[in-house]
This record gives sequence, C-alpha cells and structure tokens, in this order.
Amino acid sequence: MQNFVFQNPTRLYFGKGQLSQLNEELKNYGQNILLVYGGGSIKRSGLYDQVIDILNNADKKVFELSGVEPNPRVTTARKGVEICKKEKIDFIIAVGGGSTIDCTKAIAVGAKSDDDIWDIVTKKAAATGALPFGTVLTLAATGSEMNAGSVITNWETKEKHGWGSPFSFPTFSILDPAFTTTVPKDQTIYGIVDIMSHALEHYFHHETNTLLQDRMVEGILQTMVETAPALVEDLQNEELRATVLYNGTMALNGMVNMGYHGDWATHNLEHAVSAVHDIPHGGGLAILFPHWMTYSIDENVSRFKQLAVRVFTVDPEGKTDKEVGMEGIKKLREFWNSIGAPSKLSDYNITEDSIEEMADKTVIARPTFGNFKQLNRQDSIEIYKQSL
Repeated sequence: MQNFVFQNPTRLYFGKGQLSQLNEELKNYGQNILLVYGGGSIKRSGLYDQVIDILNNADKKVFELSGVEPNPRVTTARKGVEICKKEKIDFIIAVGGGSTIDCTKAIAVGAKSDDDIWDIVTKKAAATGALPFGTVLTLAATGSEMNAGSVITNWETKEKHGWGSPFSFPTFSILDPAFTTTVPKDQTIYGIVDIMSHALEHYFHHETNTLLQDRMVEGILQTMVETAPALVEDLQNEELRATVLYNGTMALNGMVNMGYHGDWATHNLEHAVSAVHDIPHGGGLAILFPHWMTYSIDENVSRFKQLAVRVFTVDPEGKTDKEVGMEGIKKLREFWNSIGAPSKLSDYNITEDSIEEMADKTVIARPTFGNFKQLNRQDSIEIYKQSL
C-alpha cells in the first residue's frame, strides 16, 4: 500500500434521538442560519418542524433554500451562495440526502470565494475556504455526510462533475435511522446500490498489502447482501435502516481505502448518463457496474476471483479464475435485480442515439479515466452499448 495521511474532521452523531445534539452544536455559531433542503419530504415527515423548533429555541435567524434537485444543479447552489453573501450567513444546515448535502458543500465553498462555484467544481479555480455547515441525514446512499466530496450538475451544458476540497467536510452530521424510514422503496434500492458501488470502486486497484482494507470493503458488501433484501421488504425496520445507514457512511468516509486509490471509472460513466438523461444515480450504477466489470476483468482476474469467492460465495472448484470472476459478476447482477434495481439503459428509455453524446461527457475533463483500468472515449461507447 502507499504511504498515507488520514484525517476526518466530521463529528458523527449516530442513533435514535441524536437530533437533540443540534442544539448544543448551534451554540458554537452565529445567529444567521441557512437551512437547505429538497422537495418537501422533510415537511411531510415532521423533521422540518423539529429542526425549526430547535433553531427558534436557540434564537437563530433562519433563512431557507428549498428545492434542491436529486442531481443538484449549479443554479441552485448559486442561489444559496447569493443568500449567504447577502444575509451574512454564519452557518448552514443541510437536512436531506446526499444531493442536499452536496449542494450545501458547493454553497459553503462558494460563499467564501470570489469565483463562480462552477469554476471551482470544474477546477478552473481553487476553493479558498468555506462557511461551516452541518447535516441531518435522511437517506443512506452517498456517504456525503462524512466526506469532502460533492457532485454537481450543470444542466445548461449537460455536465456532471464530482469535486471536493479540504474545506468541504461537514463540521458535524446527525444520523438517526428513524429519519430514513420514510424513504420510498425505489430510493432505498438506489441507495443500496450506491453504497455497494462505492465499496466496489474501492475494491478494484493494483496496490499490494491491502489485506485489512480488502476485508473491510468485503465486510461492507457482505453486510449489504445480507441486509438489503430484508430492508426492501420491511422499509419501516429501524434496525435494518441503521445497518444500511452505517454502511453508507463507512463506505465513503476514507476509513476503508487508506493507502490506495480505487478505480471510479463507473461513477464517471454514470455521471455522463445522468448529465444527459437526469436518471437516478443509483439506477445508473446498477446498470453500468456489472458491464464495466465484464469489460475490465482481464485487467486483474485474481481481483475478481477474490470478490466472487469472498463476497458472493462462488465455489472455485474445477473452474478457471476468470470463470469464477465472471460468476461473481453474474451473482452481483442477480442480486441487484432481486431487490428491484434496473439492469438496462433501455429501462430508462435510453437508446443508442445518445451514446456518442454520453461518451463525450466521460472525457470532458481528460482523455482517459479510471485508476484500475484506464478507459477512453471508445471504451465508454463499448460499455454503453453493452448496457443497452
């Protein structure tokens, strides 16, 4: 493994009733608070009222930005930046899922910059600071509650980019599994796929001596395989929700990938699809990941064999390493299908007509991508064709 330095500054409050910690945290910040949330589900669930009550009791002046999209738009982030600068916001609270948190990260960084936030997202400018912000998570998926990463979409240019900075870690995050029980079945499934995809992105690398990291990633995947089917059938089960919620945070907070970099090509492929078609991120990953795996298996067959045997209990007896690896890929596809995830781009009415446009988006930042197997535009086209 590579030398590494690890630091995660986010304070995590996990478990039932942890929203009460918000009152203590607010004592550390000024009076002007920006509350950021999405399409209104937090109002239907009653969480909005709970947060507002805490803010009012703390004598905070509250400004709101609602309507954050599932694939958060740079236009929405710009609105938040404008509010922060105009109203001299001291602290931001994101209440929602990964999209709300990702948008909040862009707002927090943009509020402390003279550059347009899209220039920072696209690395034309560098982040120089951020307003402090905290999160109240309502969806297990992205892991954004305990990392510095964010994904923002520019719908005008049909671009979707991941970015991050040392300043975009949440100060704290509150994770109460009860807040995720209102998440509908389809979004729960997408979250499960997203969590597993983060683990899989970590898993495919060429570093040596990563025995512990491998086992941690495999543990996340095994736990999801054991837990996800039961959760999909029992959406109100808080114990199952807690398990998936914790897995989501651990899959992308830096703990399991110290000393190496995973692949991340499949996320780039999916970002291009949802930039053009605005489909759910988890749905796109469910379609694309097994096809990327099939396309990339010859890069390191033993890696795929290890995954198949350890996570999907494939019996290697009498089979070649590649046959074992391919069986593992098949079992992943079957598992995701069994919980209701999509398996073809055509499930979202995506046809061959847009493949060229999507492939262009995969190389908009650089001509090749992927750390495990480097891909180019033509590789993107081939994987998209196989995914139709």
